[in-house]
Amino acid sequence: MSVERPVSSEFTYAASGVDIDAGERAVTLMKAAVEKTNRPEVVGGLGGFAGLFALDVGKYRRPLLASSTDGVGTKIALARQLDRHDTVGIDLVAMVVDDLVACGAEPLFLQDYVACGKVVPERIAAIVTGIAAGCTQAGAALVGGETAEHGDLMDADEYDLAATAVGVVEADAVLGPERVRPGDAVVAMASSGFHSNGYSLVRRVVSAAGLDLTATPVGLDRPLGDELLEPTRIYAKACLALVETLGVDAVHAYAHITGGGLAGNTARVVPGGLEAVLDRTTWALPPAVRLMEEHGVPREESERAFNCGVGMVAAVAPDAADAAVRQLTAAGIPSWVAGEVRTTDGDGASARLENTYR
Repeated sequence: MSVERPVSSEFTYAASGVDIDAGERAVTLMKAAVEKTNRPEVVGGLGGFAGLFALDVGKYRRPLLASSTDGVGTKIALARQLDRHDTVGIDLVAMVVDDLVACGAEPLFLQDYVACGKVVPERIAAIVTGIAAGCTQAGAALVGGETAEHGDLMDADEYDLAATAVGVVEADAVLGPERVRPGDAVVAMASSGFHSNGYSLVRRVVSAAGLDLTATPVGLDRPLGDELLEPTRIYAKACLALVETLGVDAVHAYAHITGGGLAGNTARVVPGGLEAVLDRTTWALPPAVRLMEEHGVPREESERAFNCGVGMVAAVAPDAADAAVRQLTAAGIPSWVAGEVRTTDGDGASARLENTYR
């Protein structure tokens, strides 16, 4: 004998914090932006259980696949505070594709992961539209992703982002410390702002100093919130084009300047027994960094937590430095020779900054 069980609206997925209909609407809103990122190698479209990408192995002699995973970090807290969600997706893409290009890899495709307390279709669409814009800048296809609603773990307006990108590079064209030589020029590429690092410190300063995100501080030409949400510059296409033009005999290594600062990340592409020395007089410390220092951040900490105006560096053969600067600047990335690679005592690898900013 069957027992009829009462149906309760309390025990539904939506009542538990997961709105399937909202998730489907979010996909509809973001679909056009995502489809614009397609490359010829993409097979199928959105909606499958996996993204398919037909790698043309005939194009390569000995292809190596490269992968990178990252997130945006606490910059998202500022996006929530200002209720602006269309730029953090660009930050997300930049964090992974510019890590890929550091070894010379071309970004092929990317997948994102969005965890949120509540799916608000318009907000999710804004985030993913930003991701799609970043992929377009990088030349990578956005082949899929996941939006997870965690209503019992996160506040309704809370979310976090992560992504993984896959790229390809010829085995004999991998860039890195093995190619760097004494006398190489260190070419600096300007950042667009704080990028996506140091925001726990930035937010602490803003809170402690009572800074108004809607006001324009002395030294800046726009509201502080706009300055802090400026998306990360994506260097991938310009860096790949530089290798294509000058060759790996001239372009030896790239360092993506993220957490750890300029010296810490540059040291990662310097071989043992060598030191990269960057001259602070070749560029000006950005006004936003000076603002942080005016409110208590020591210079030493600035140079560890922030990029201080340089988002990527390249180690290039000295006779190629001027050509590299010209090409990068023409591509829209202000660049300059900031230093050189020198021999040093011992077997360790290092990088340091000398002199005083302009």
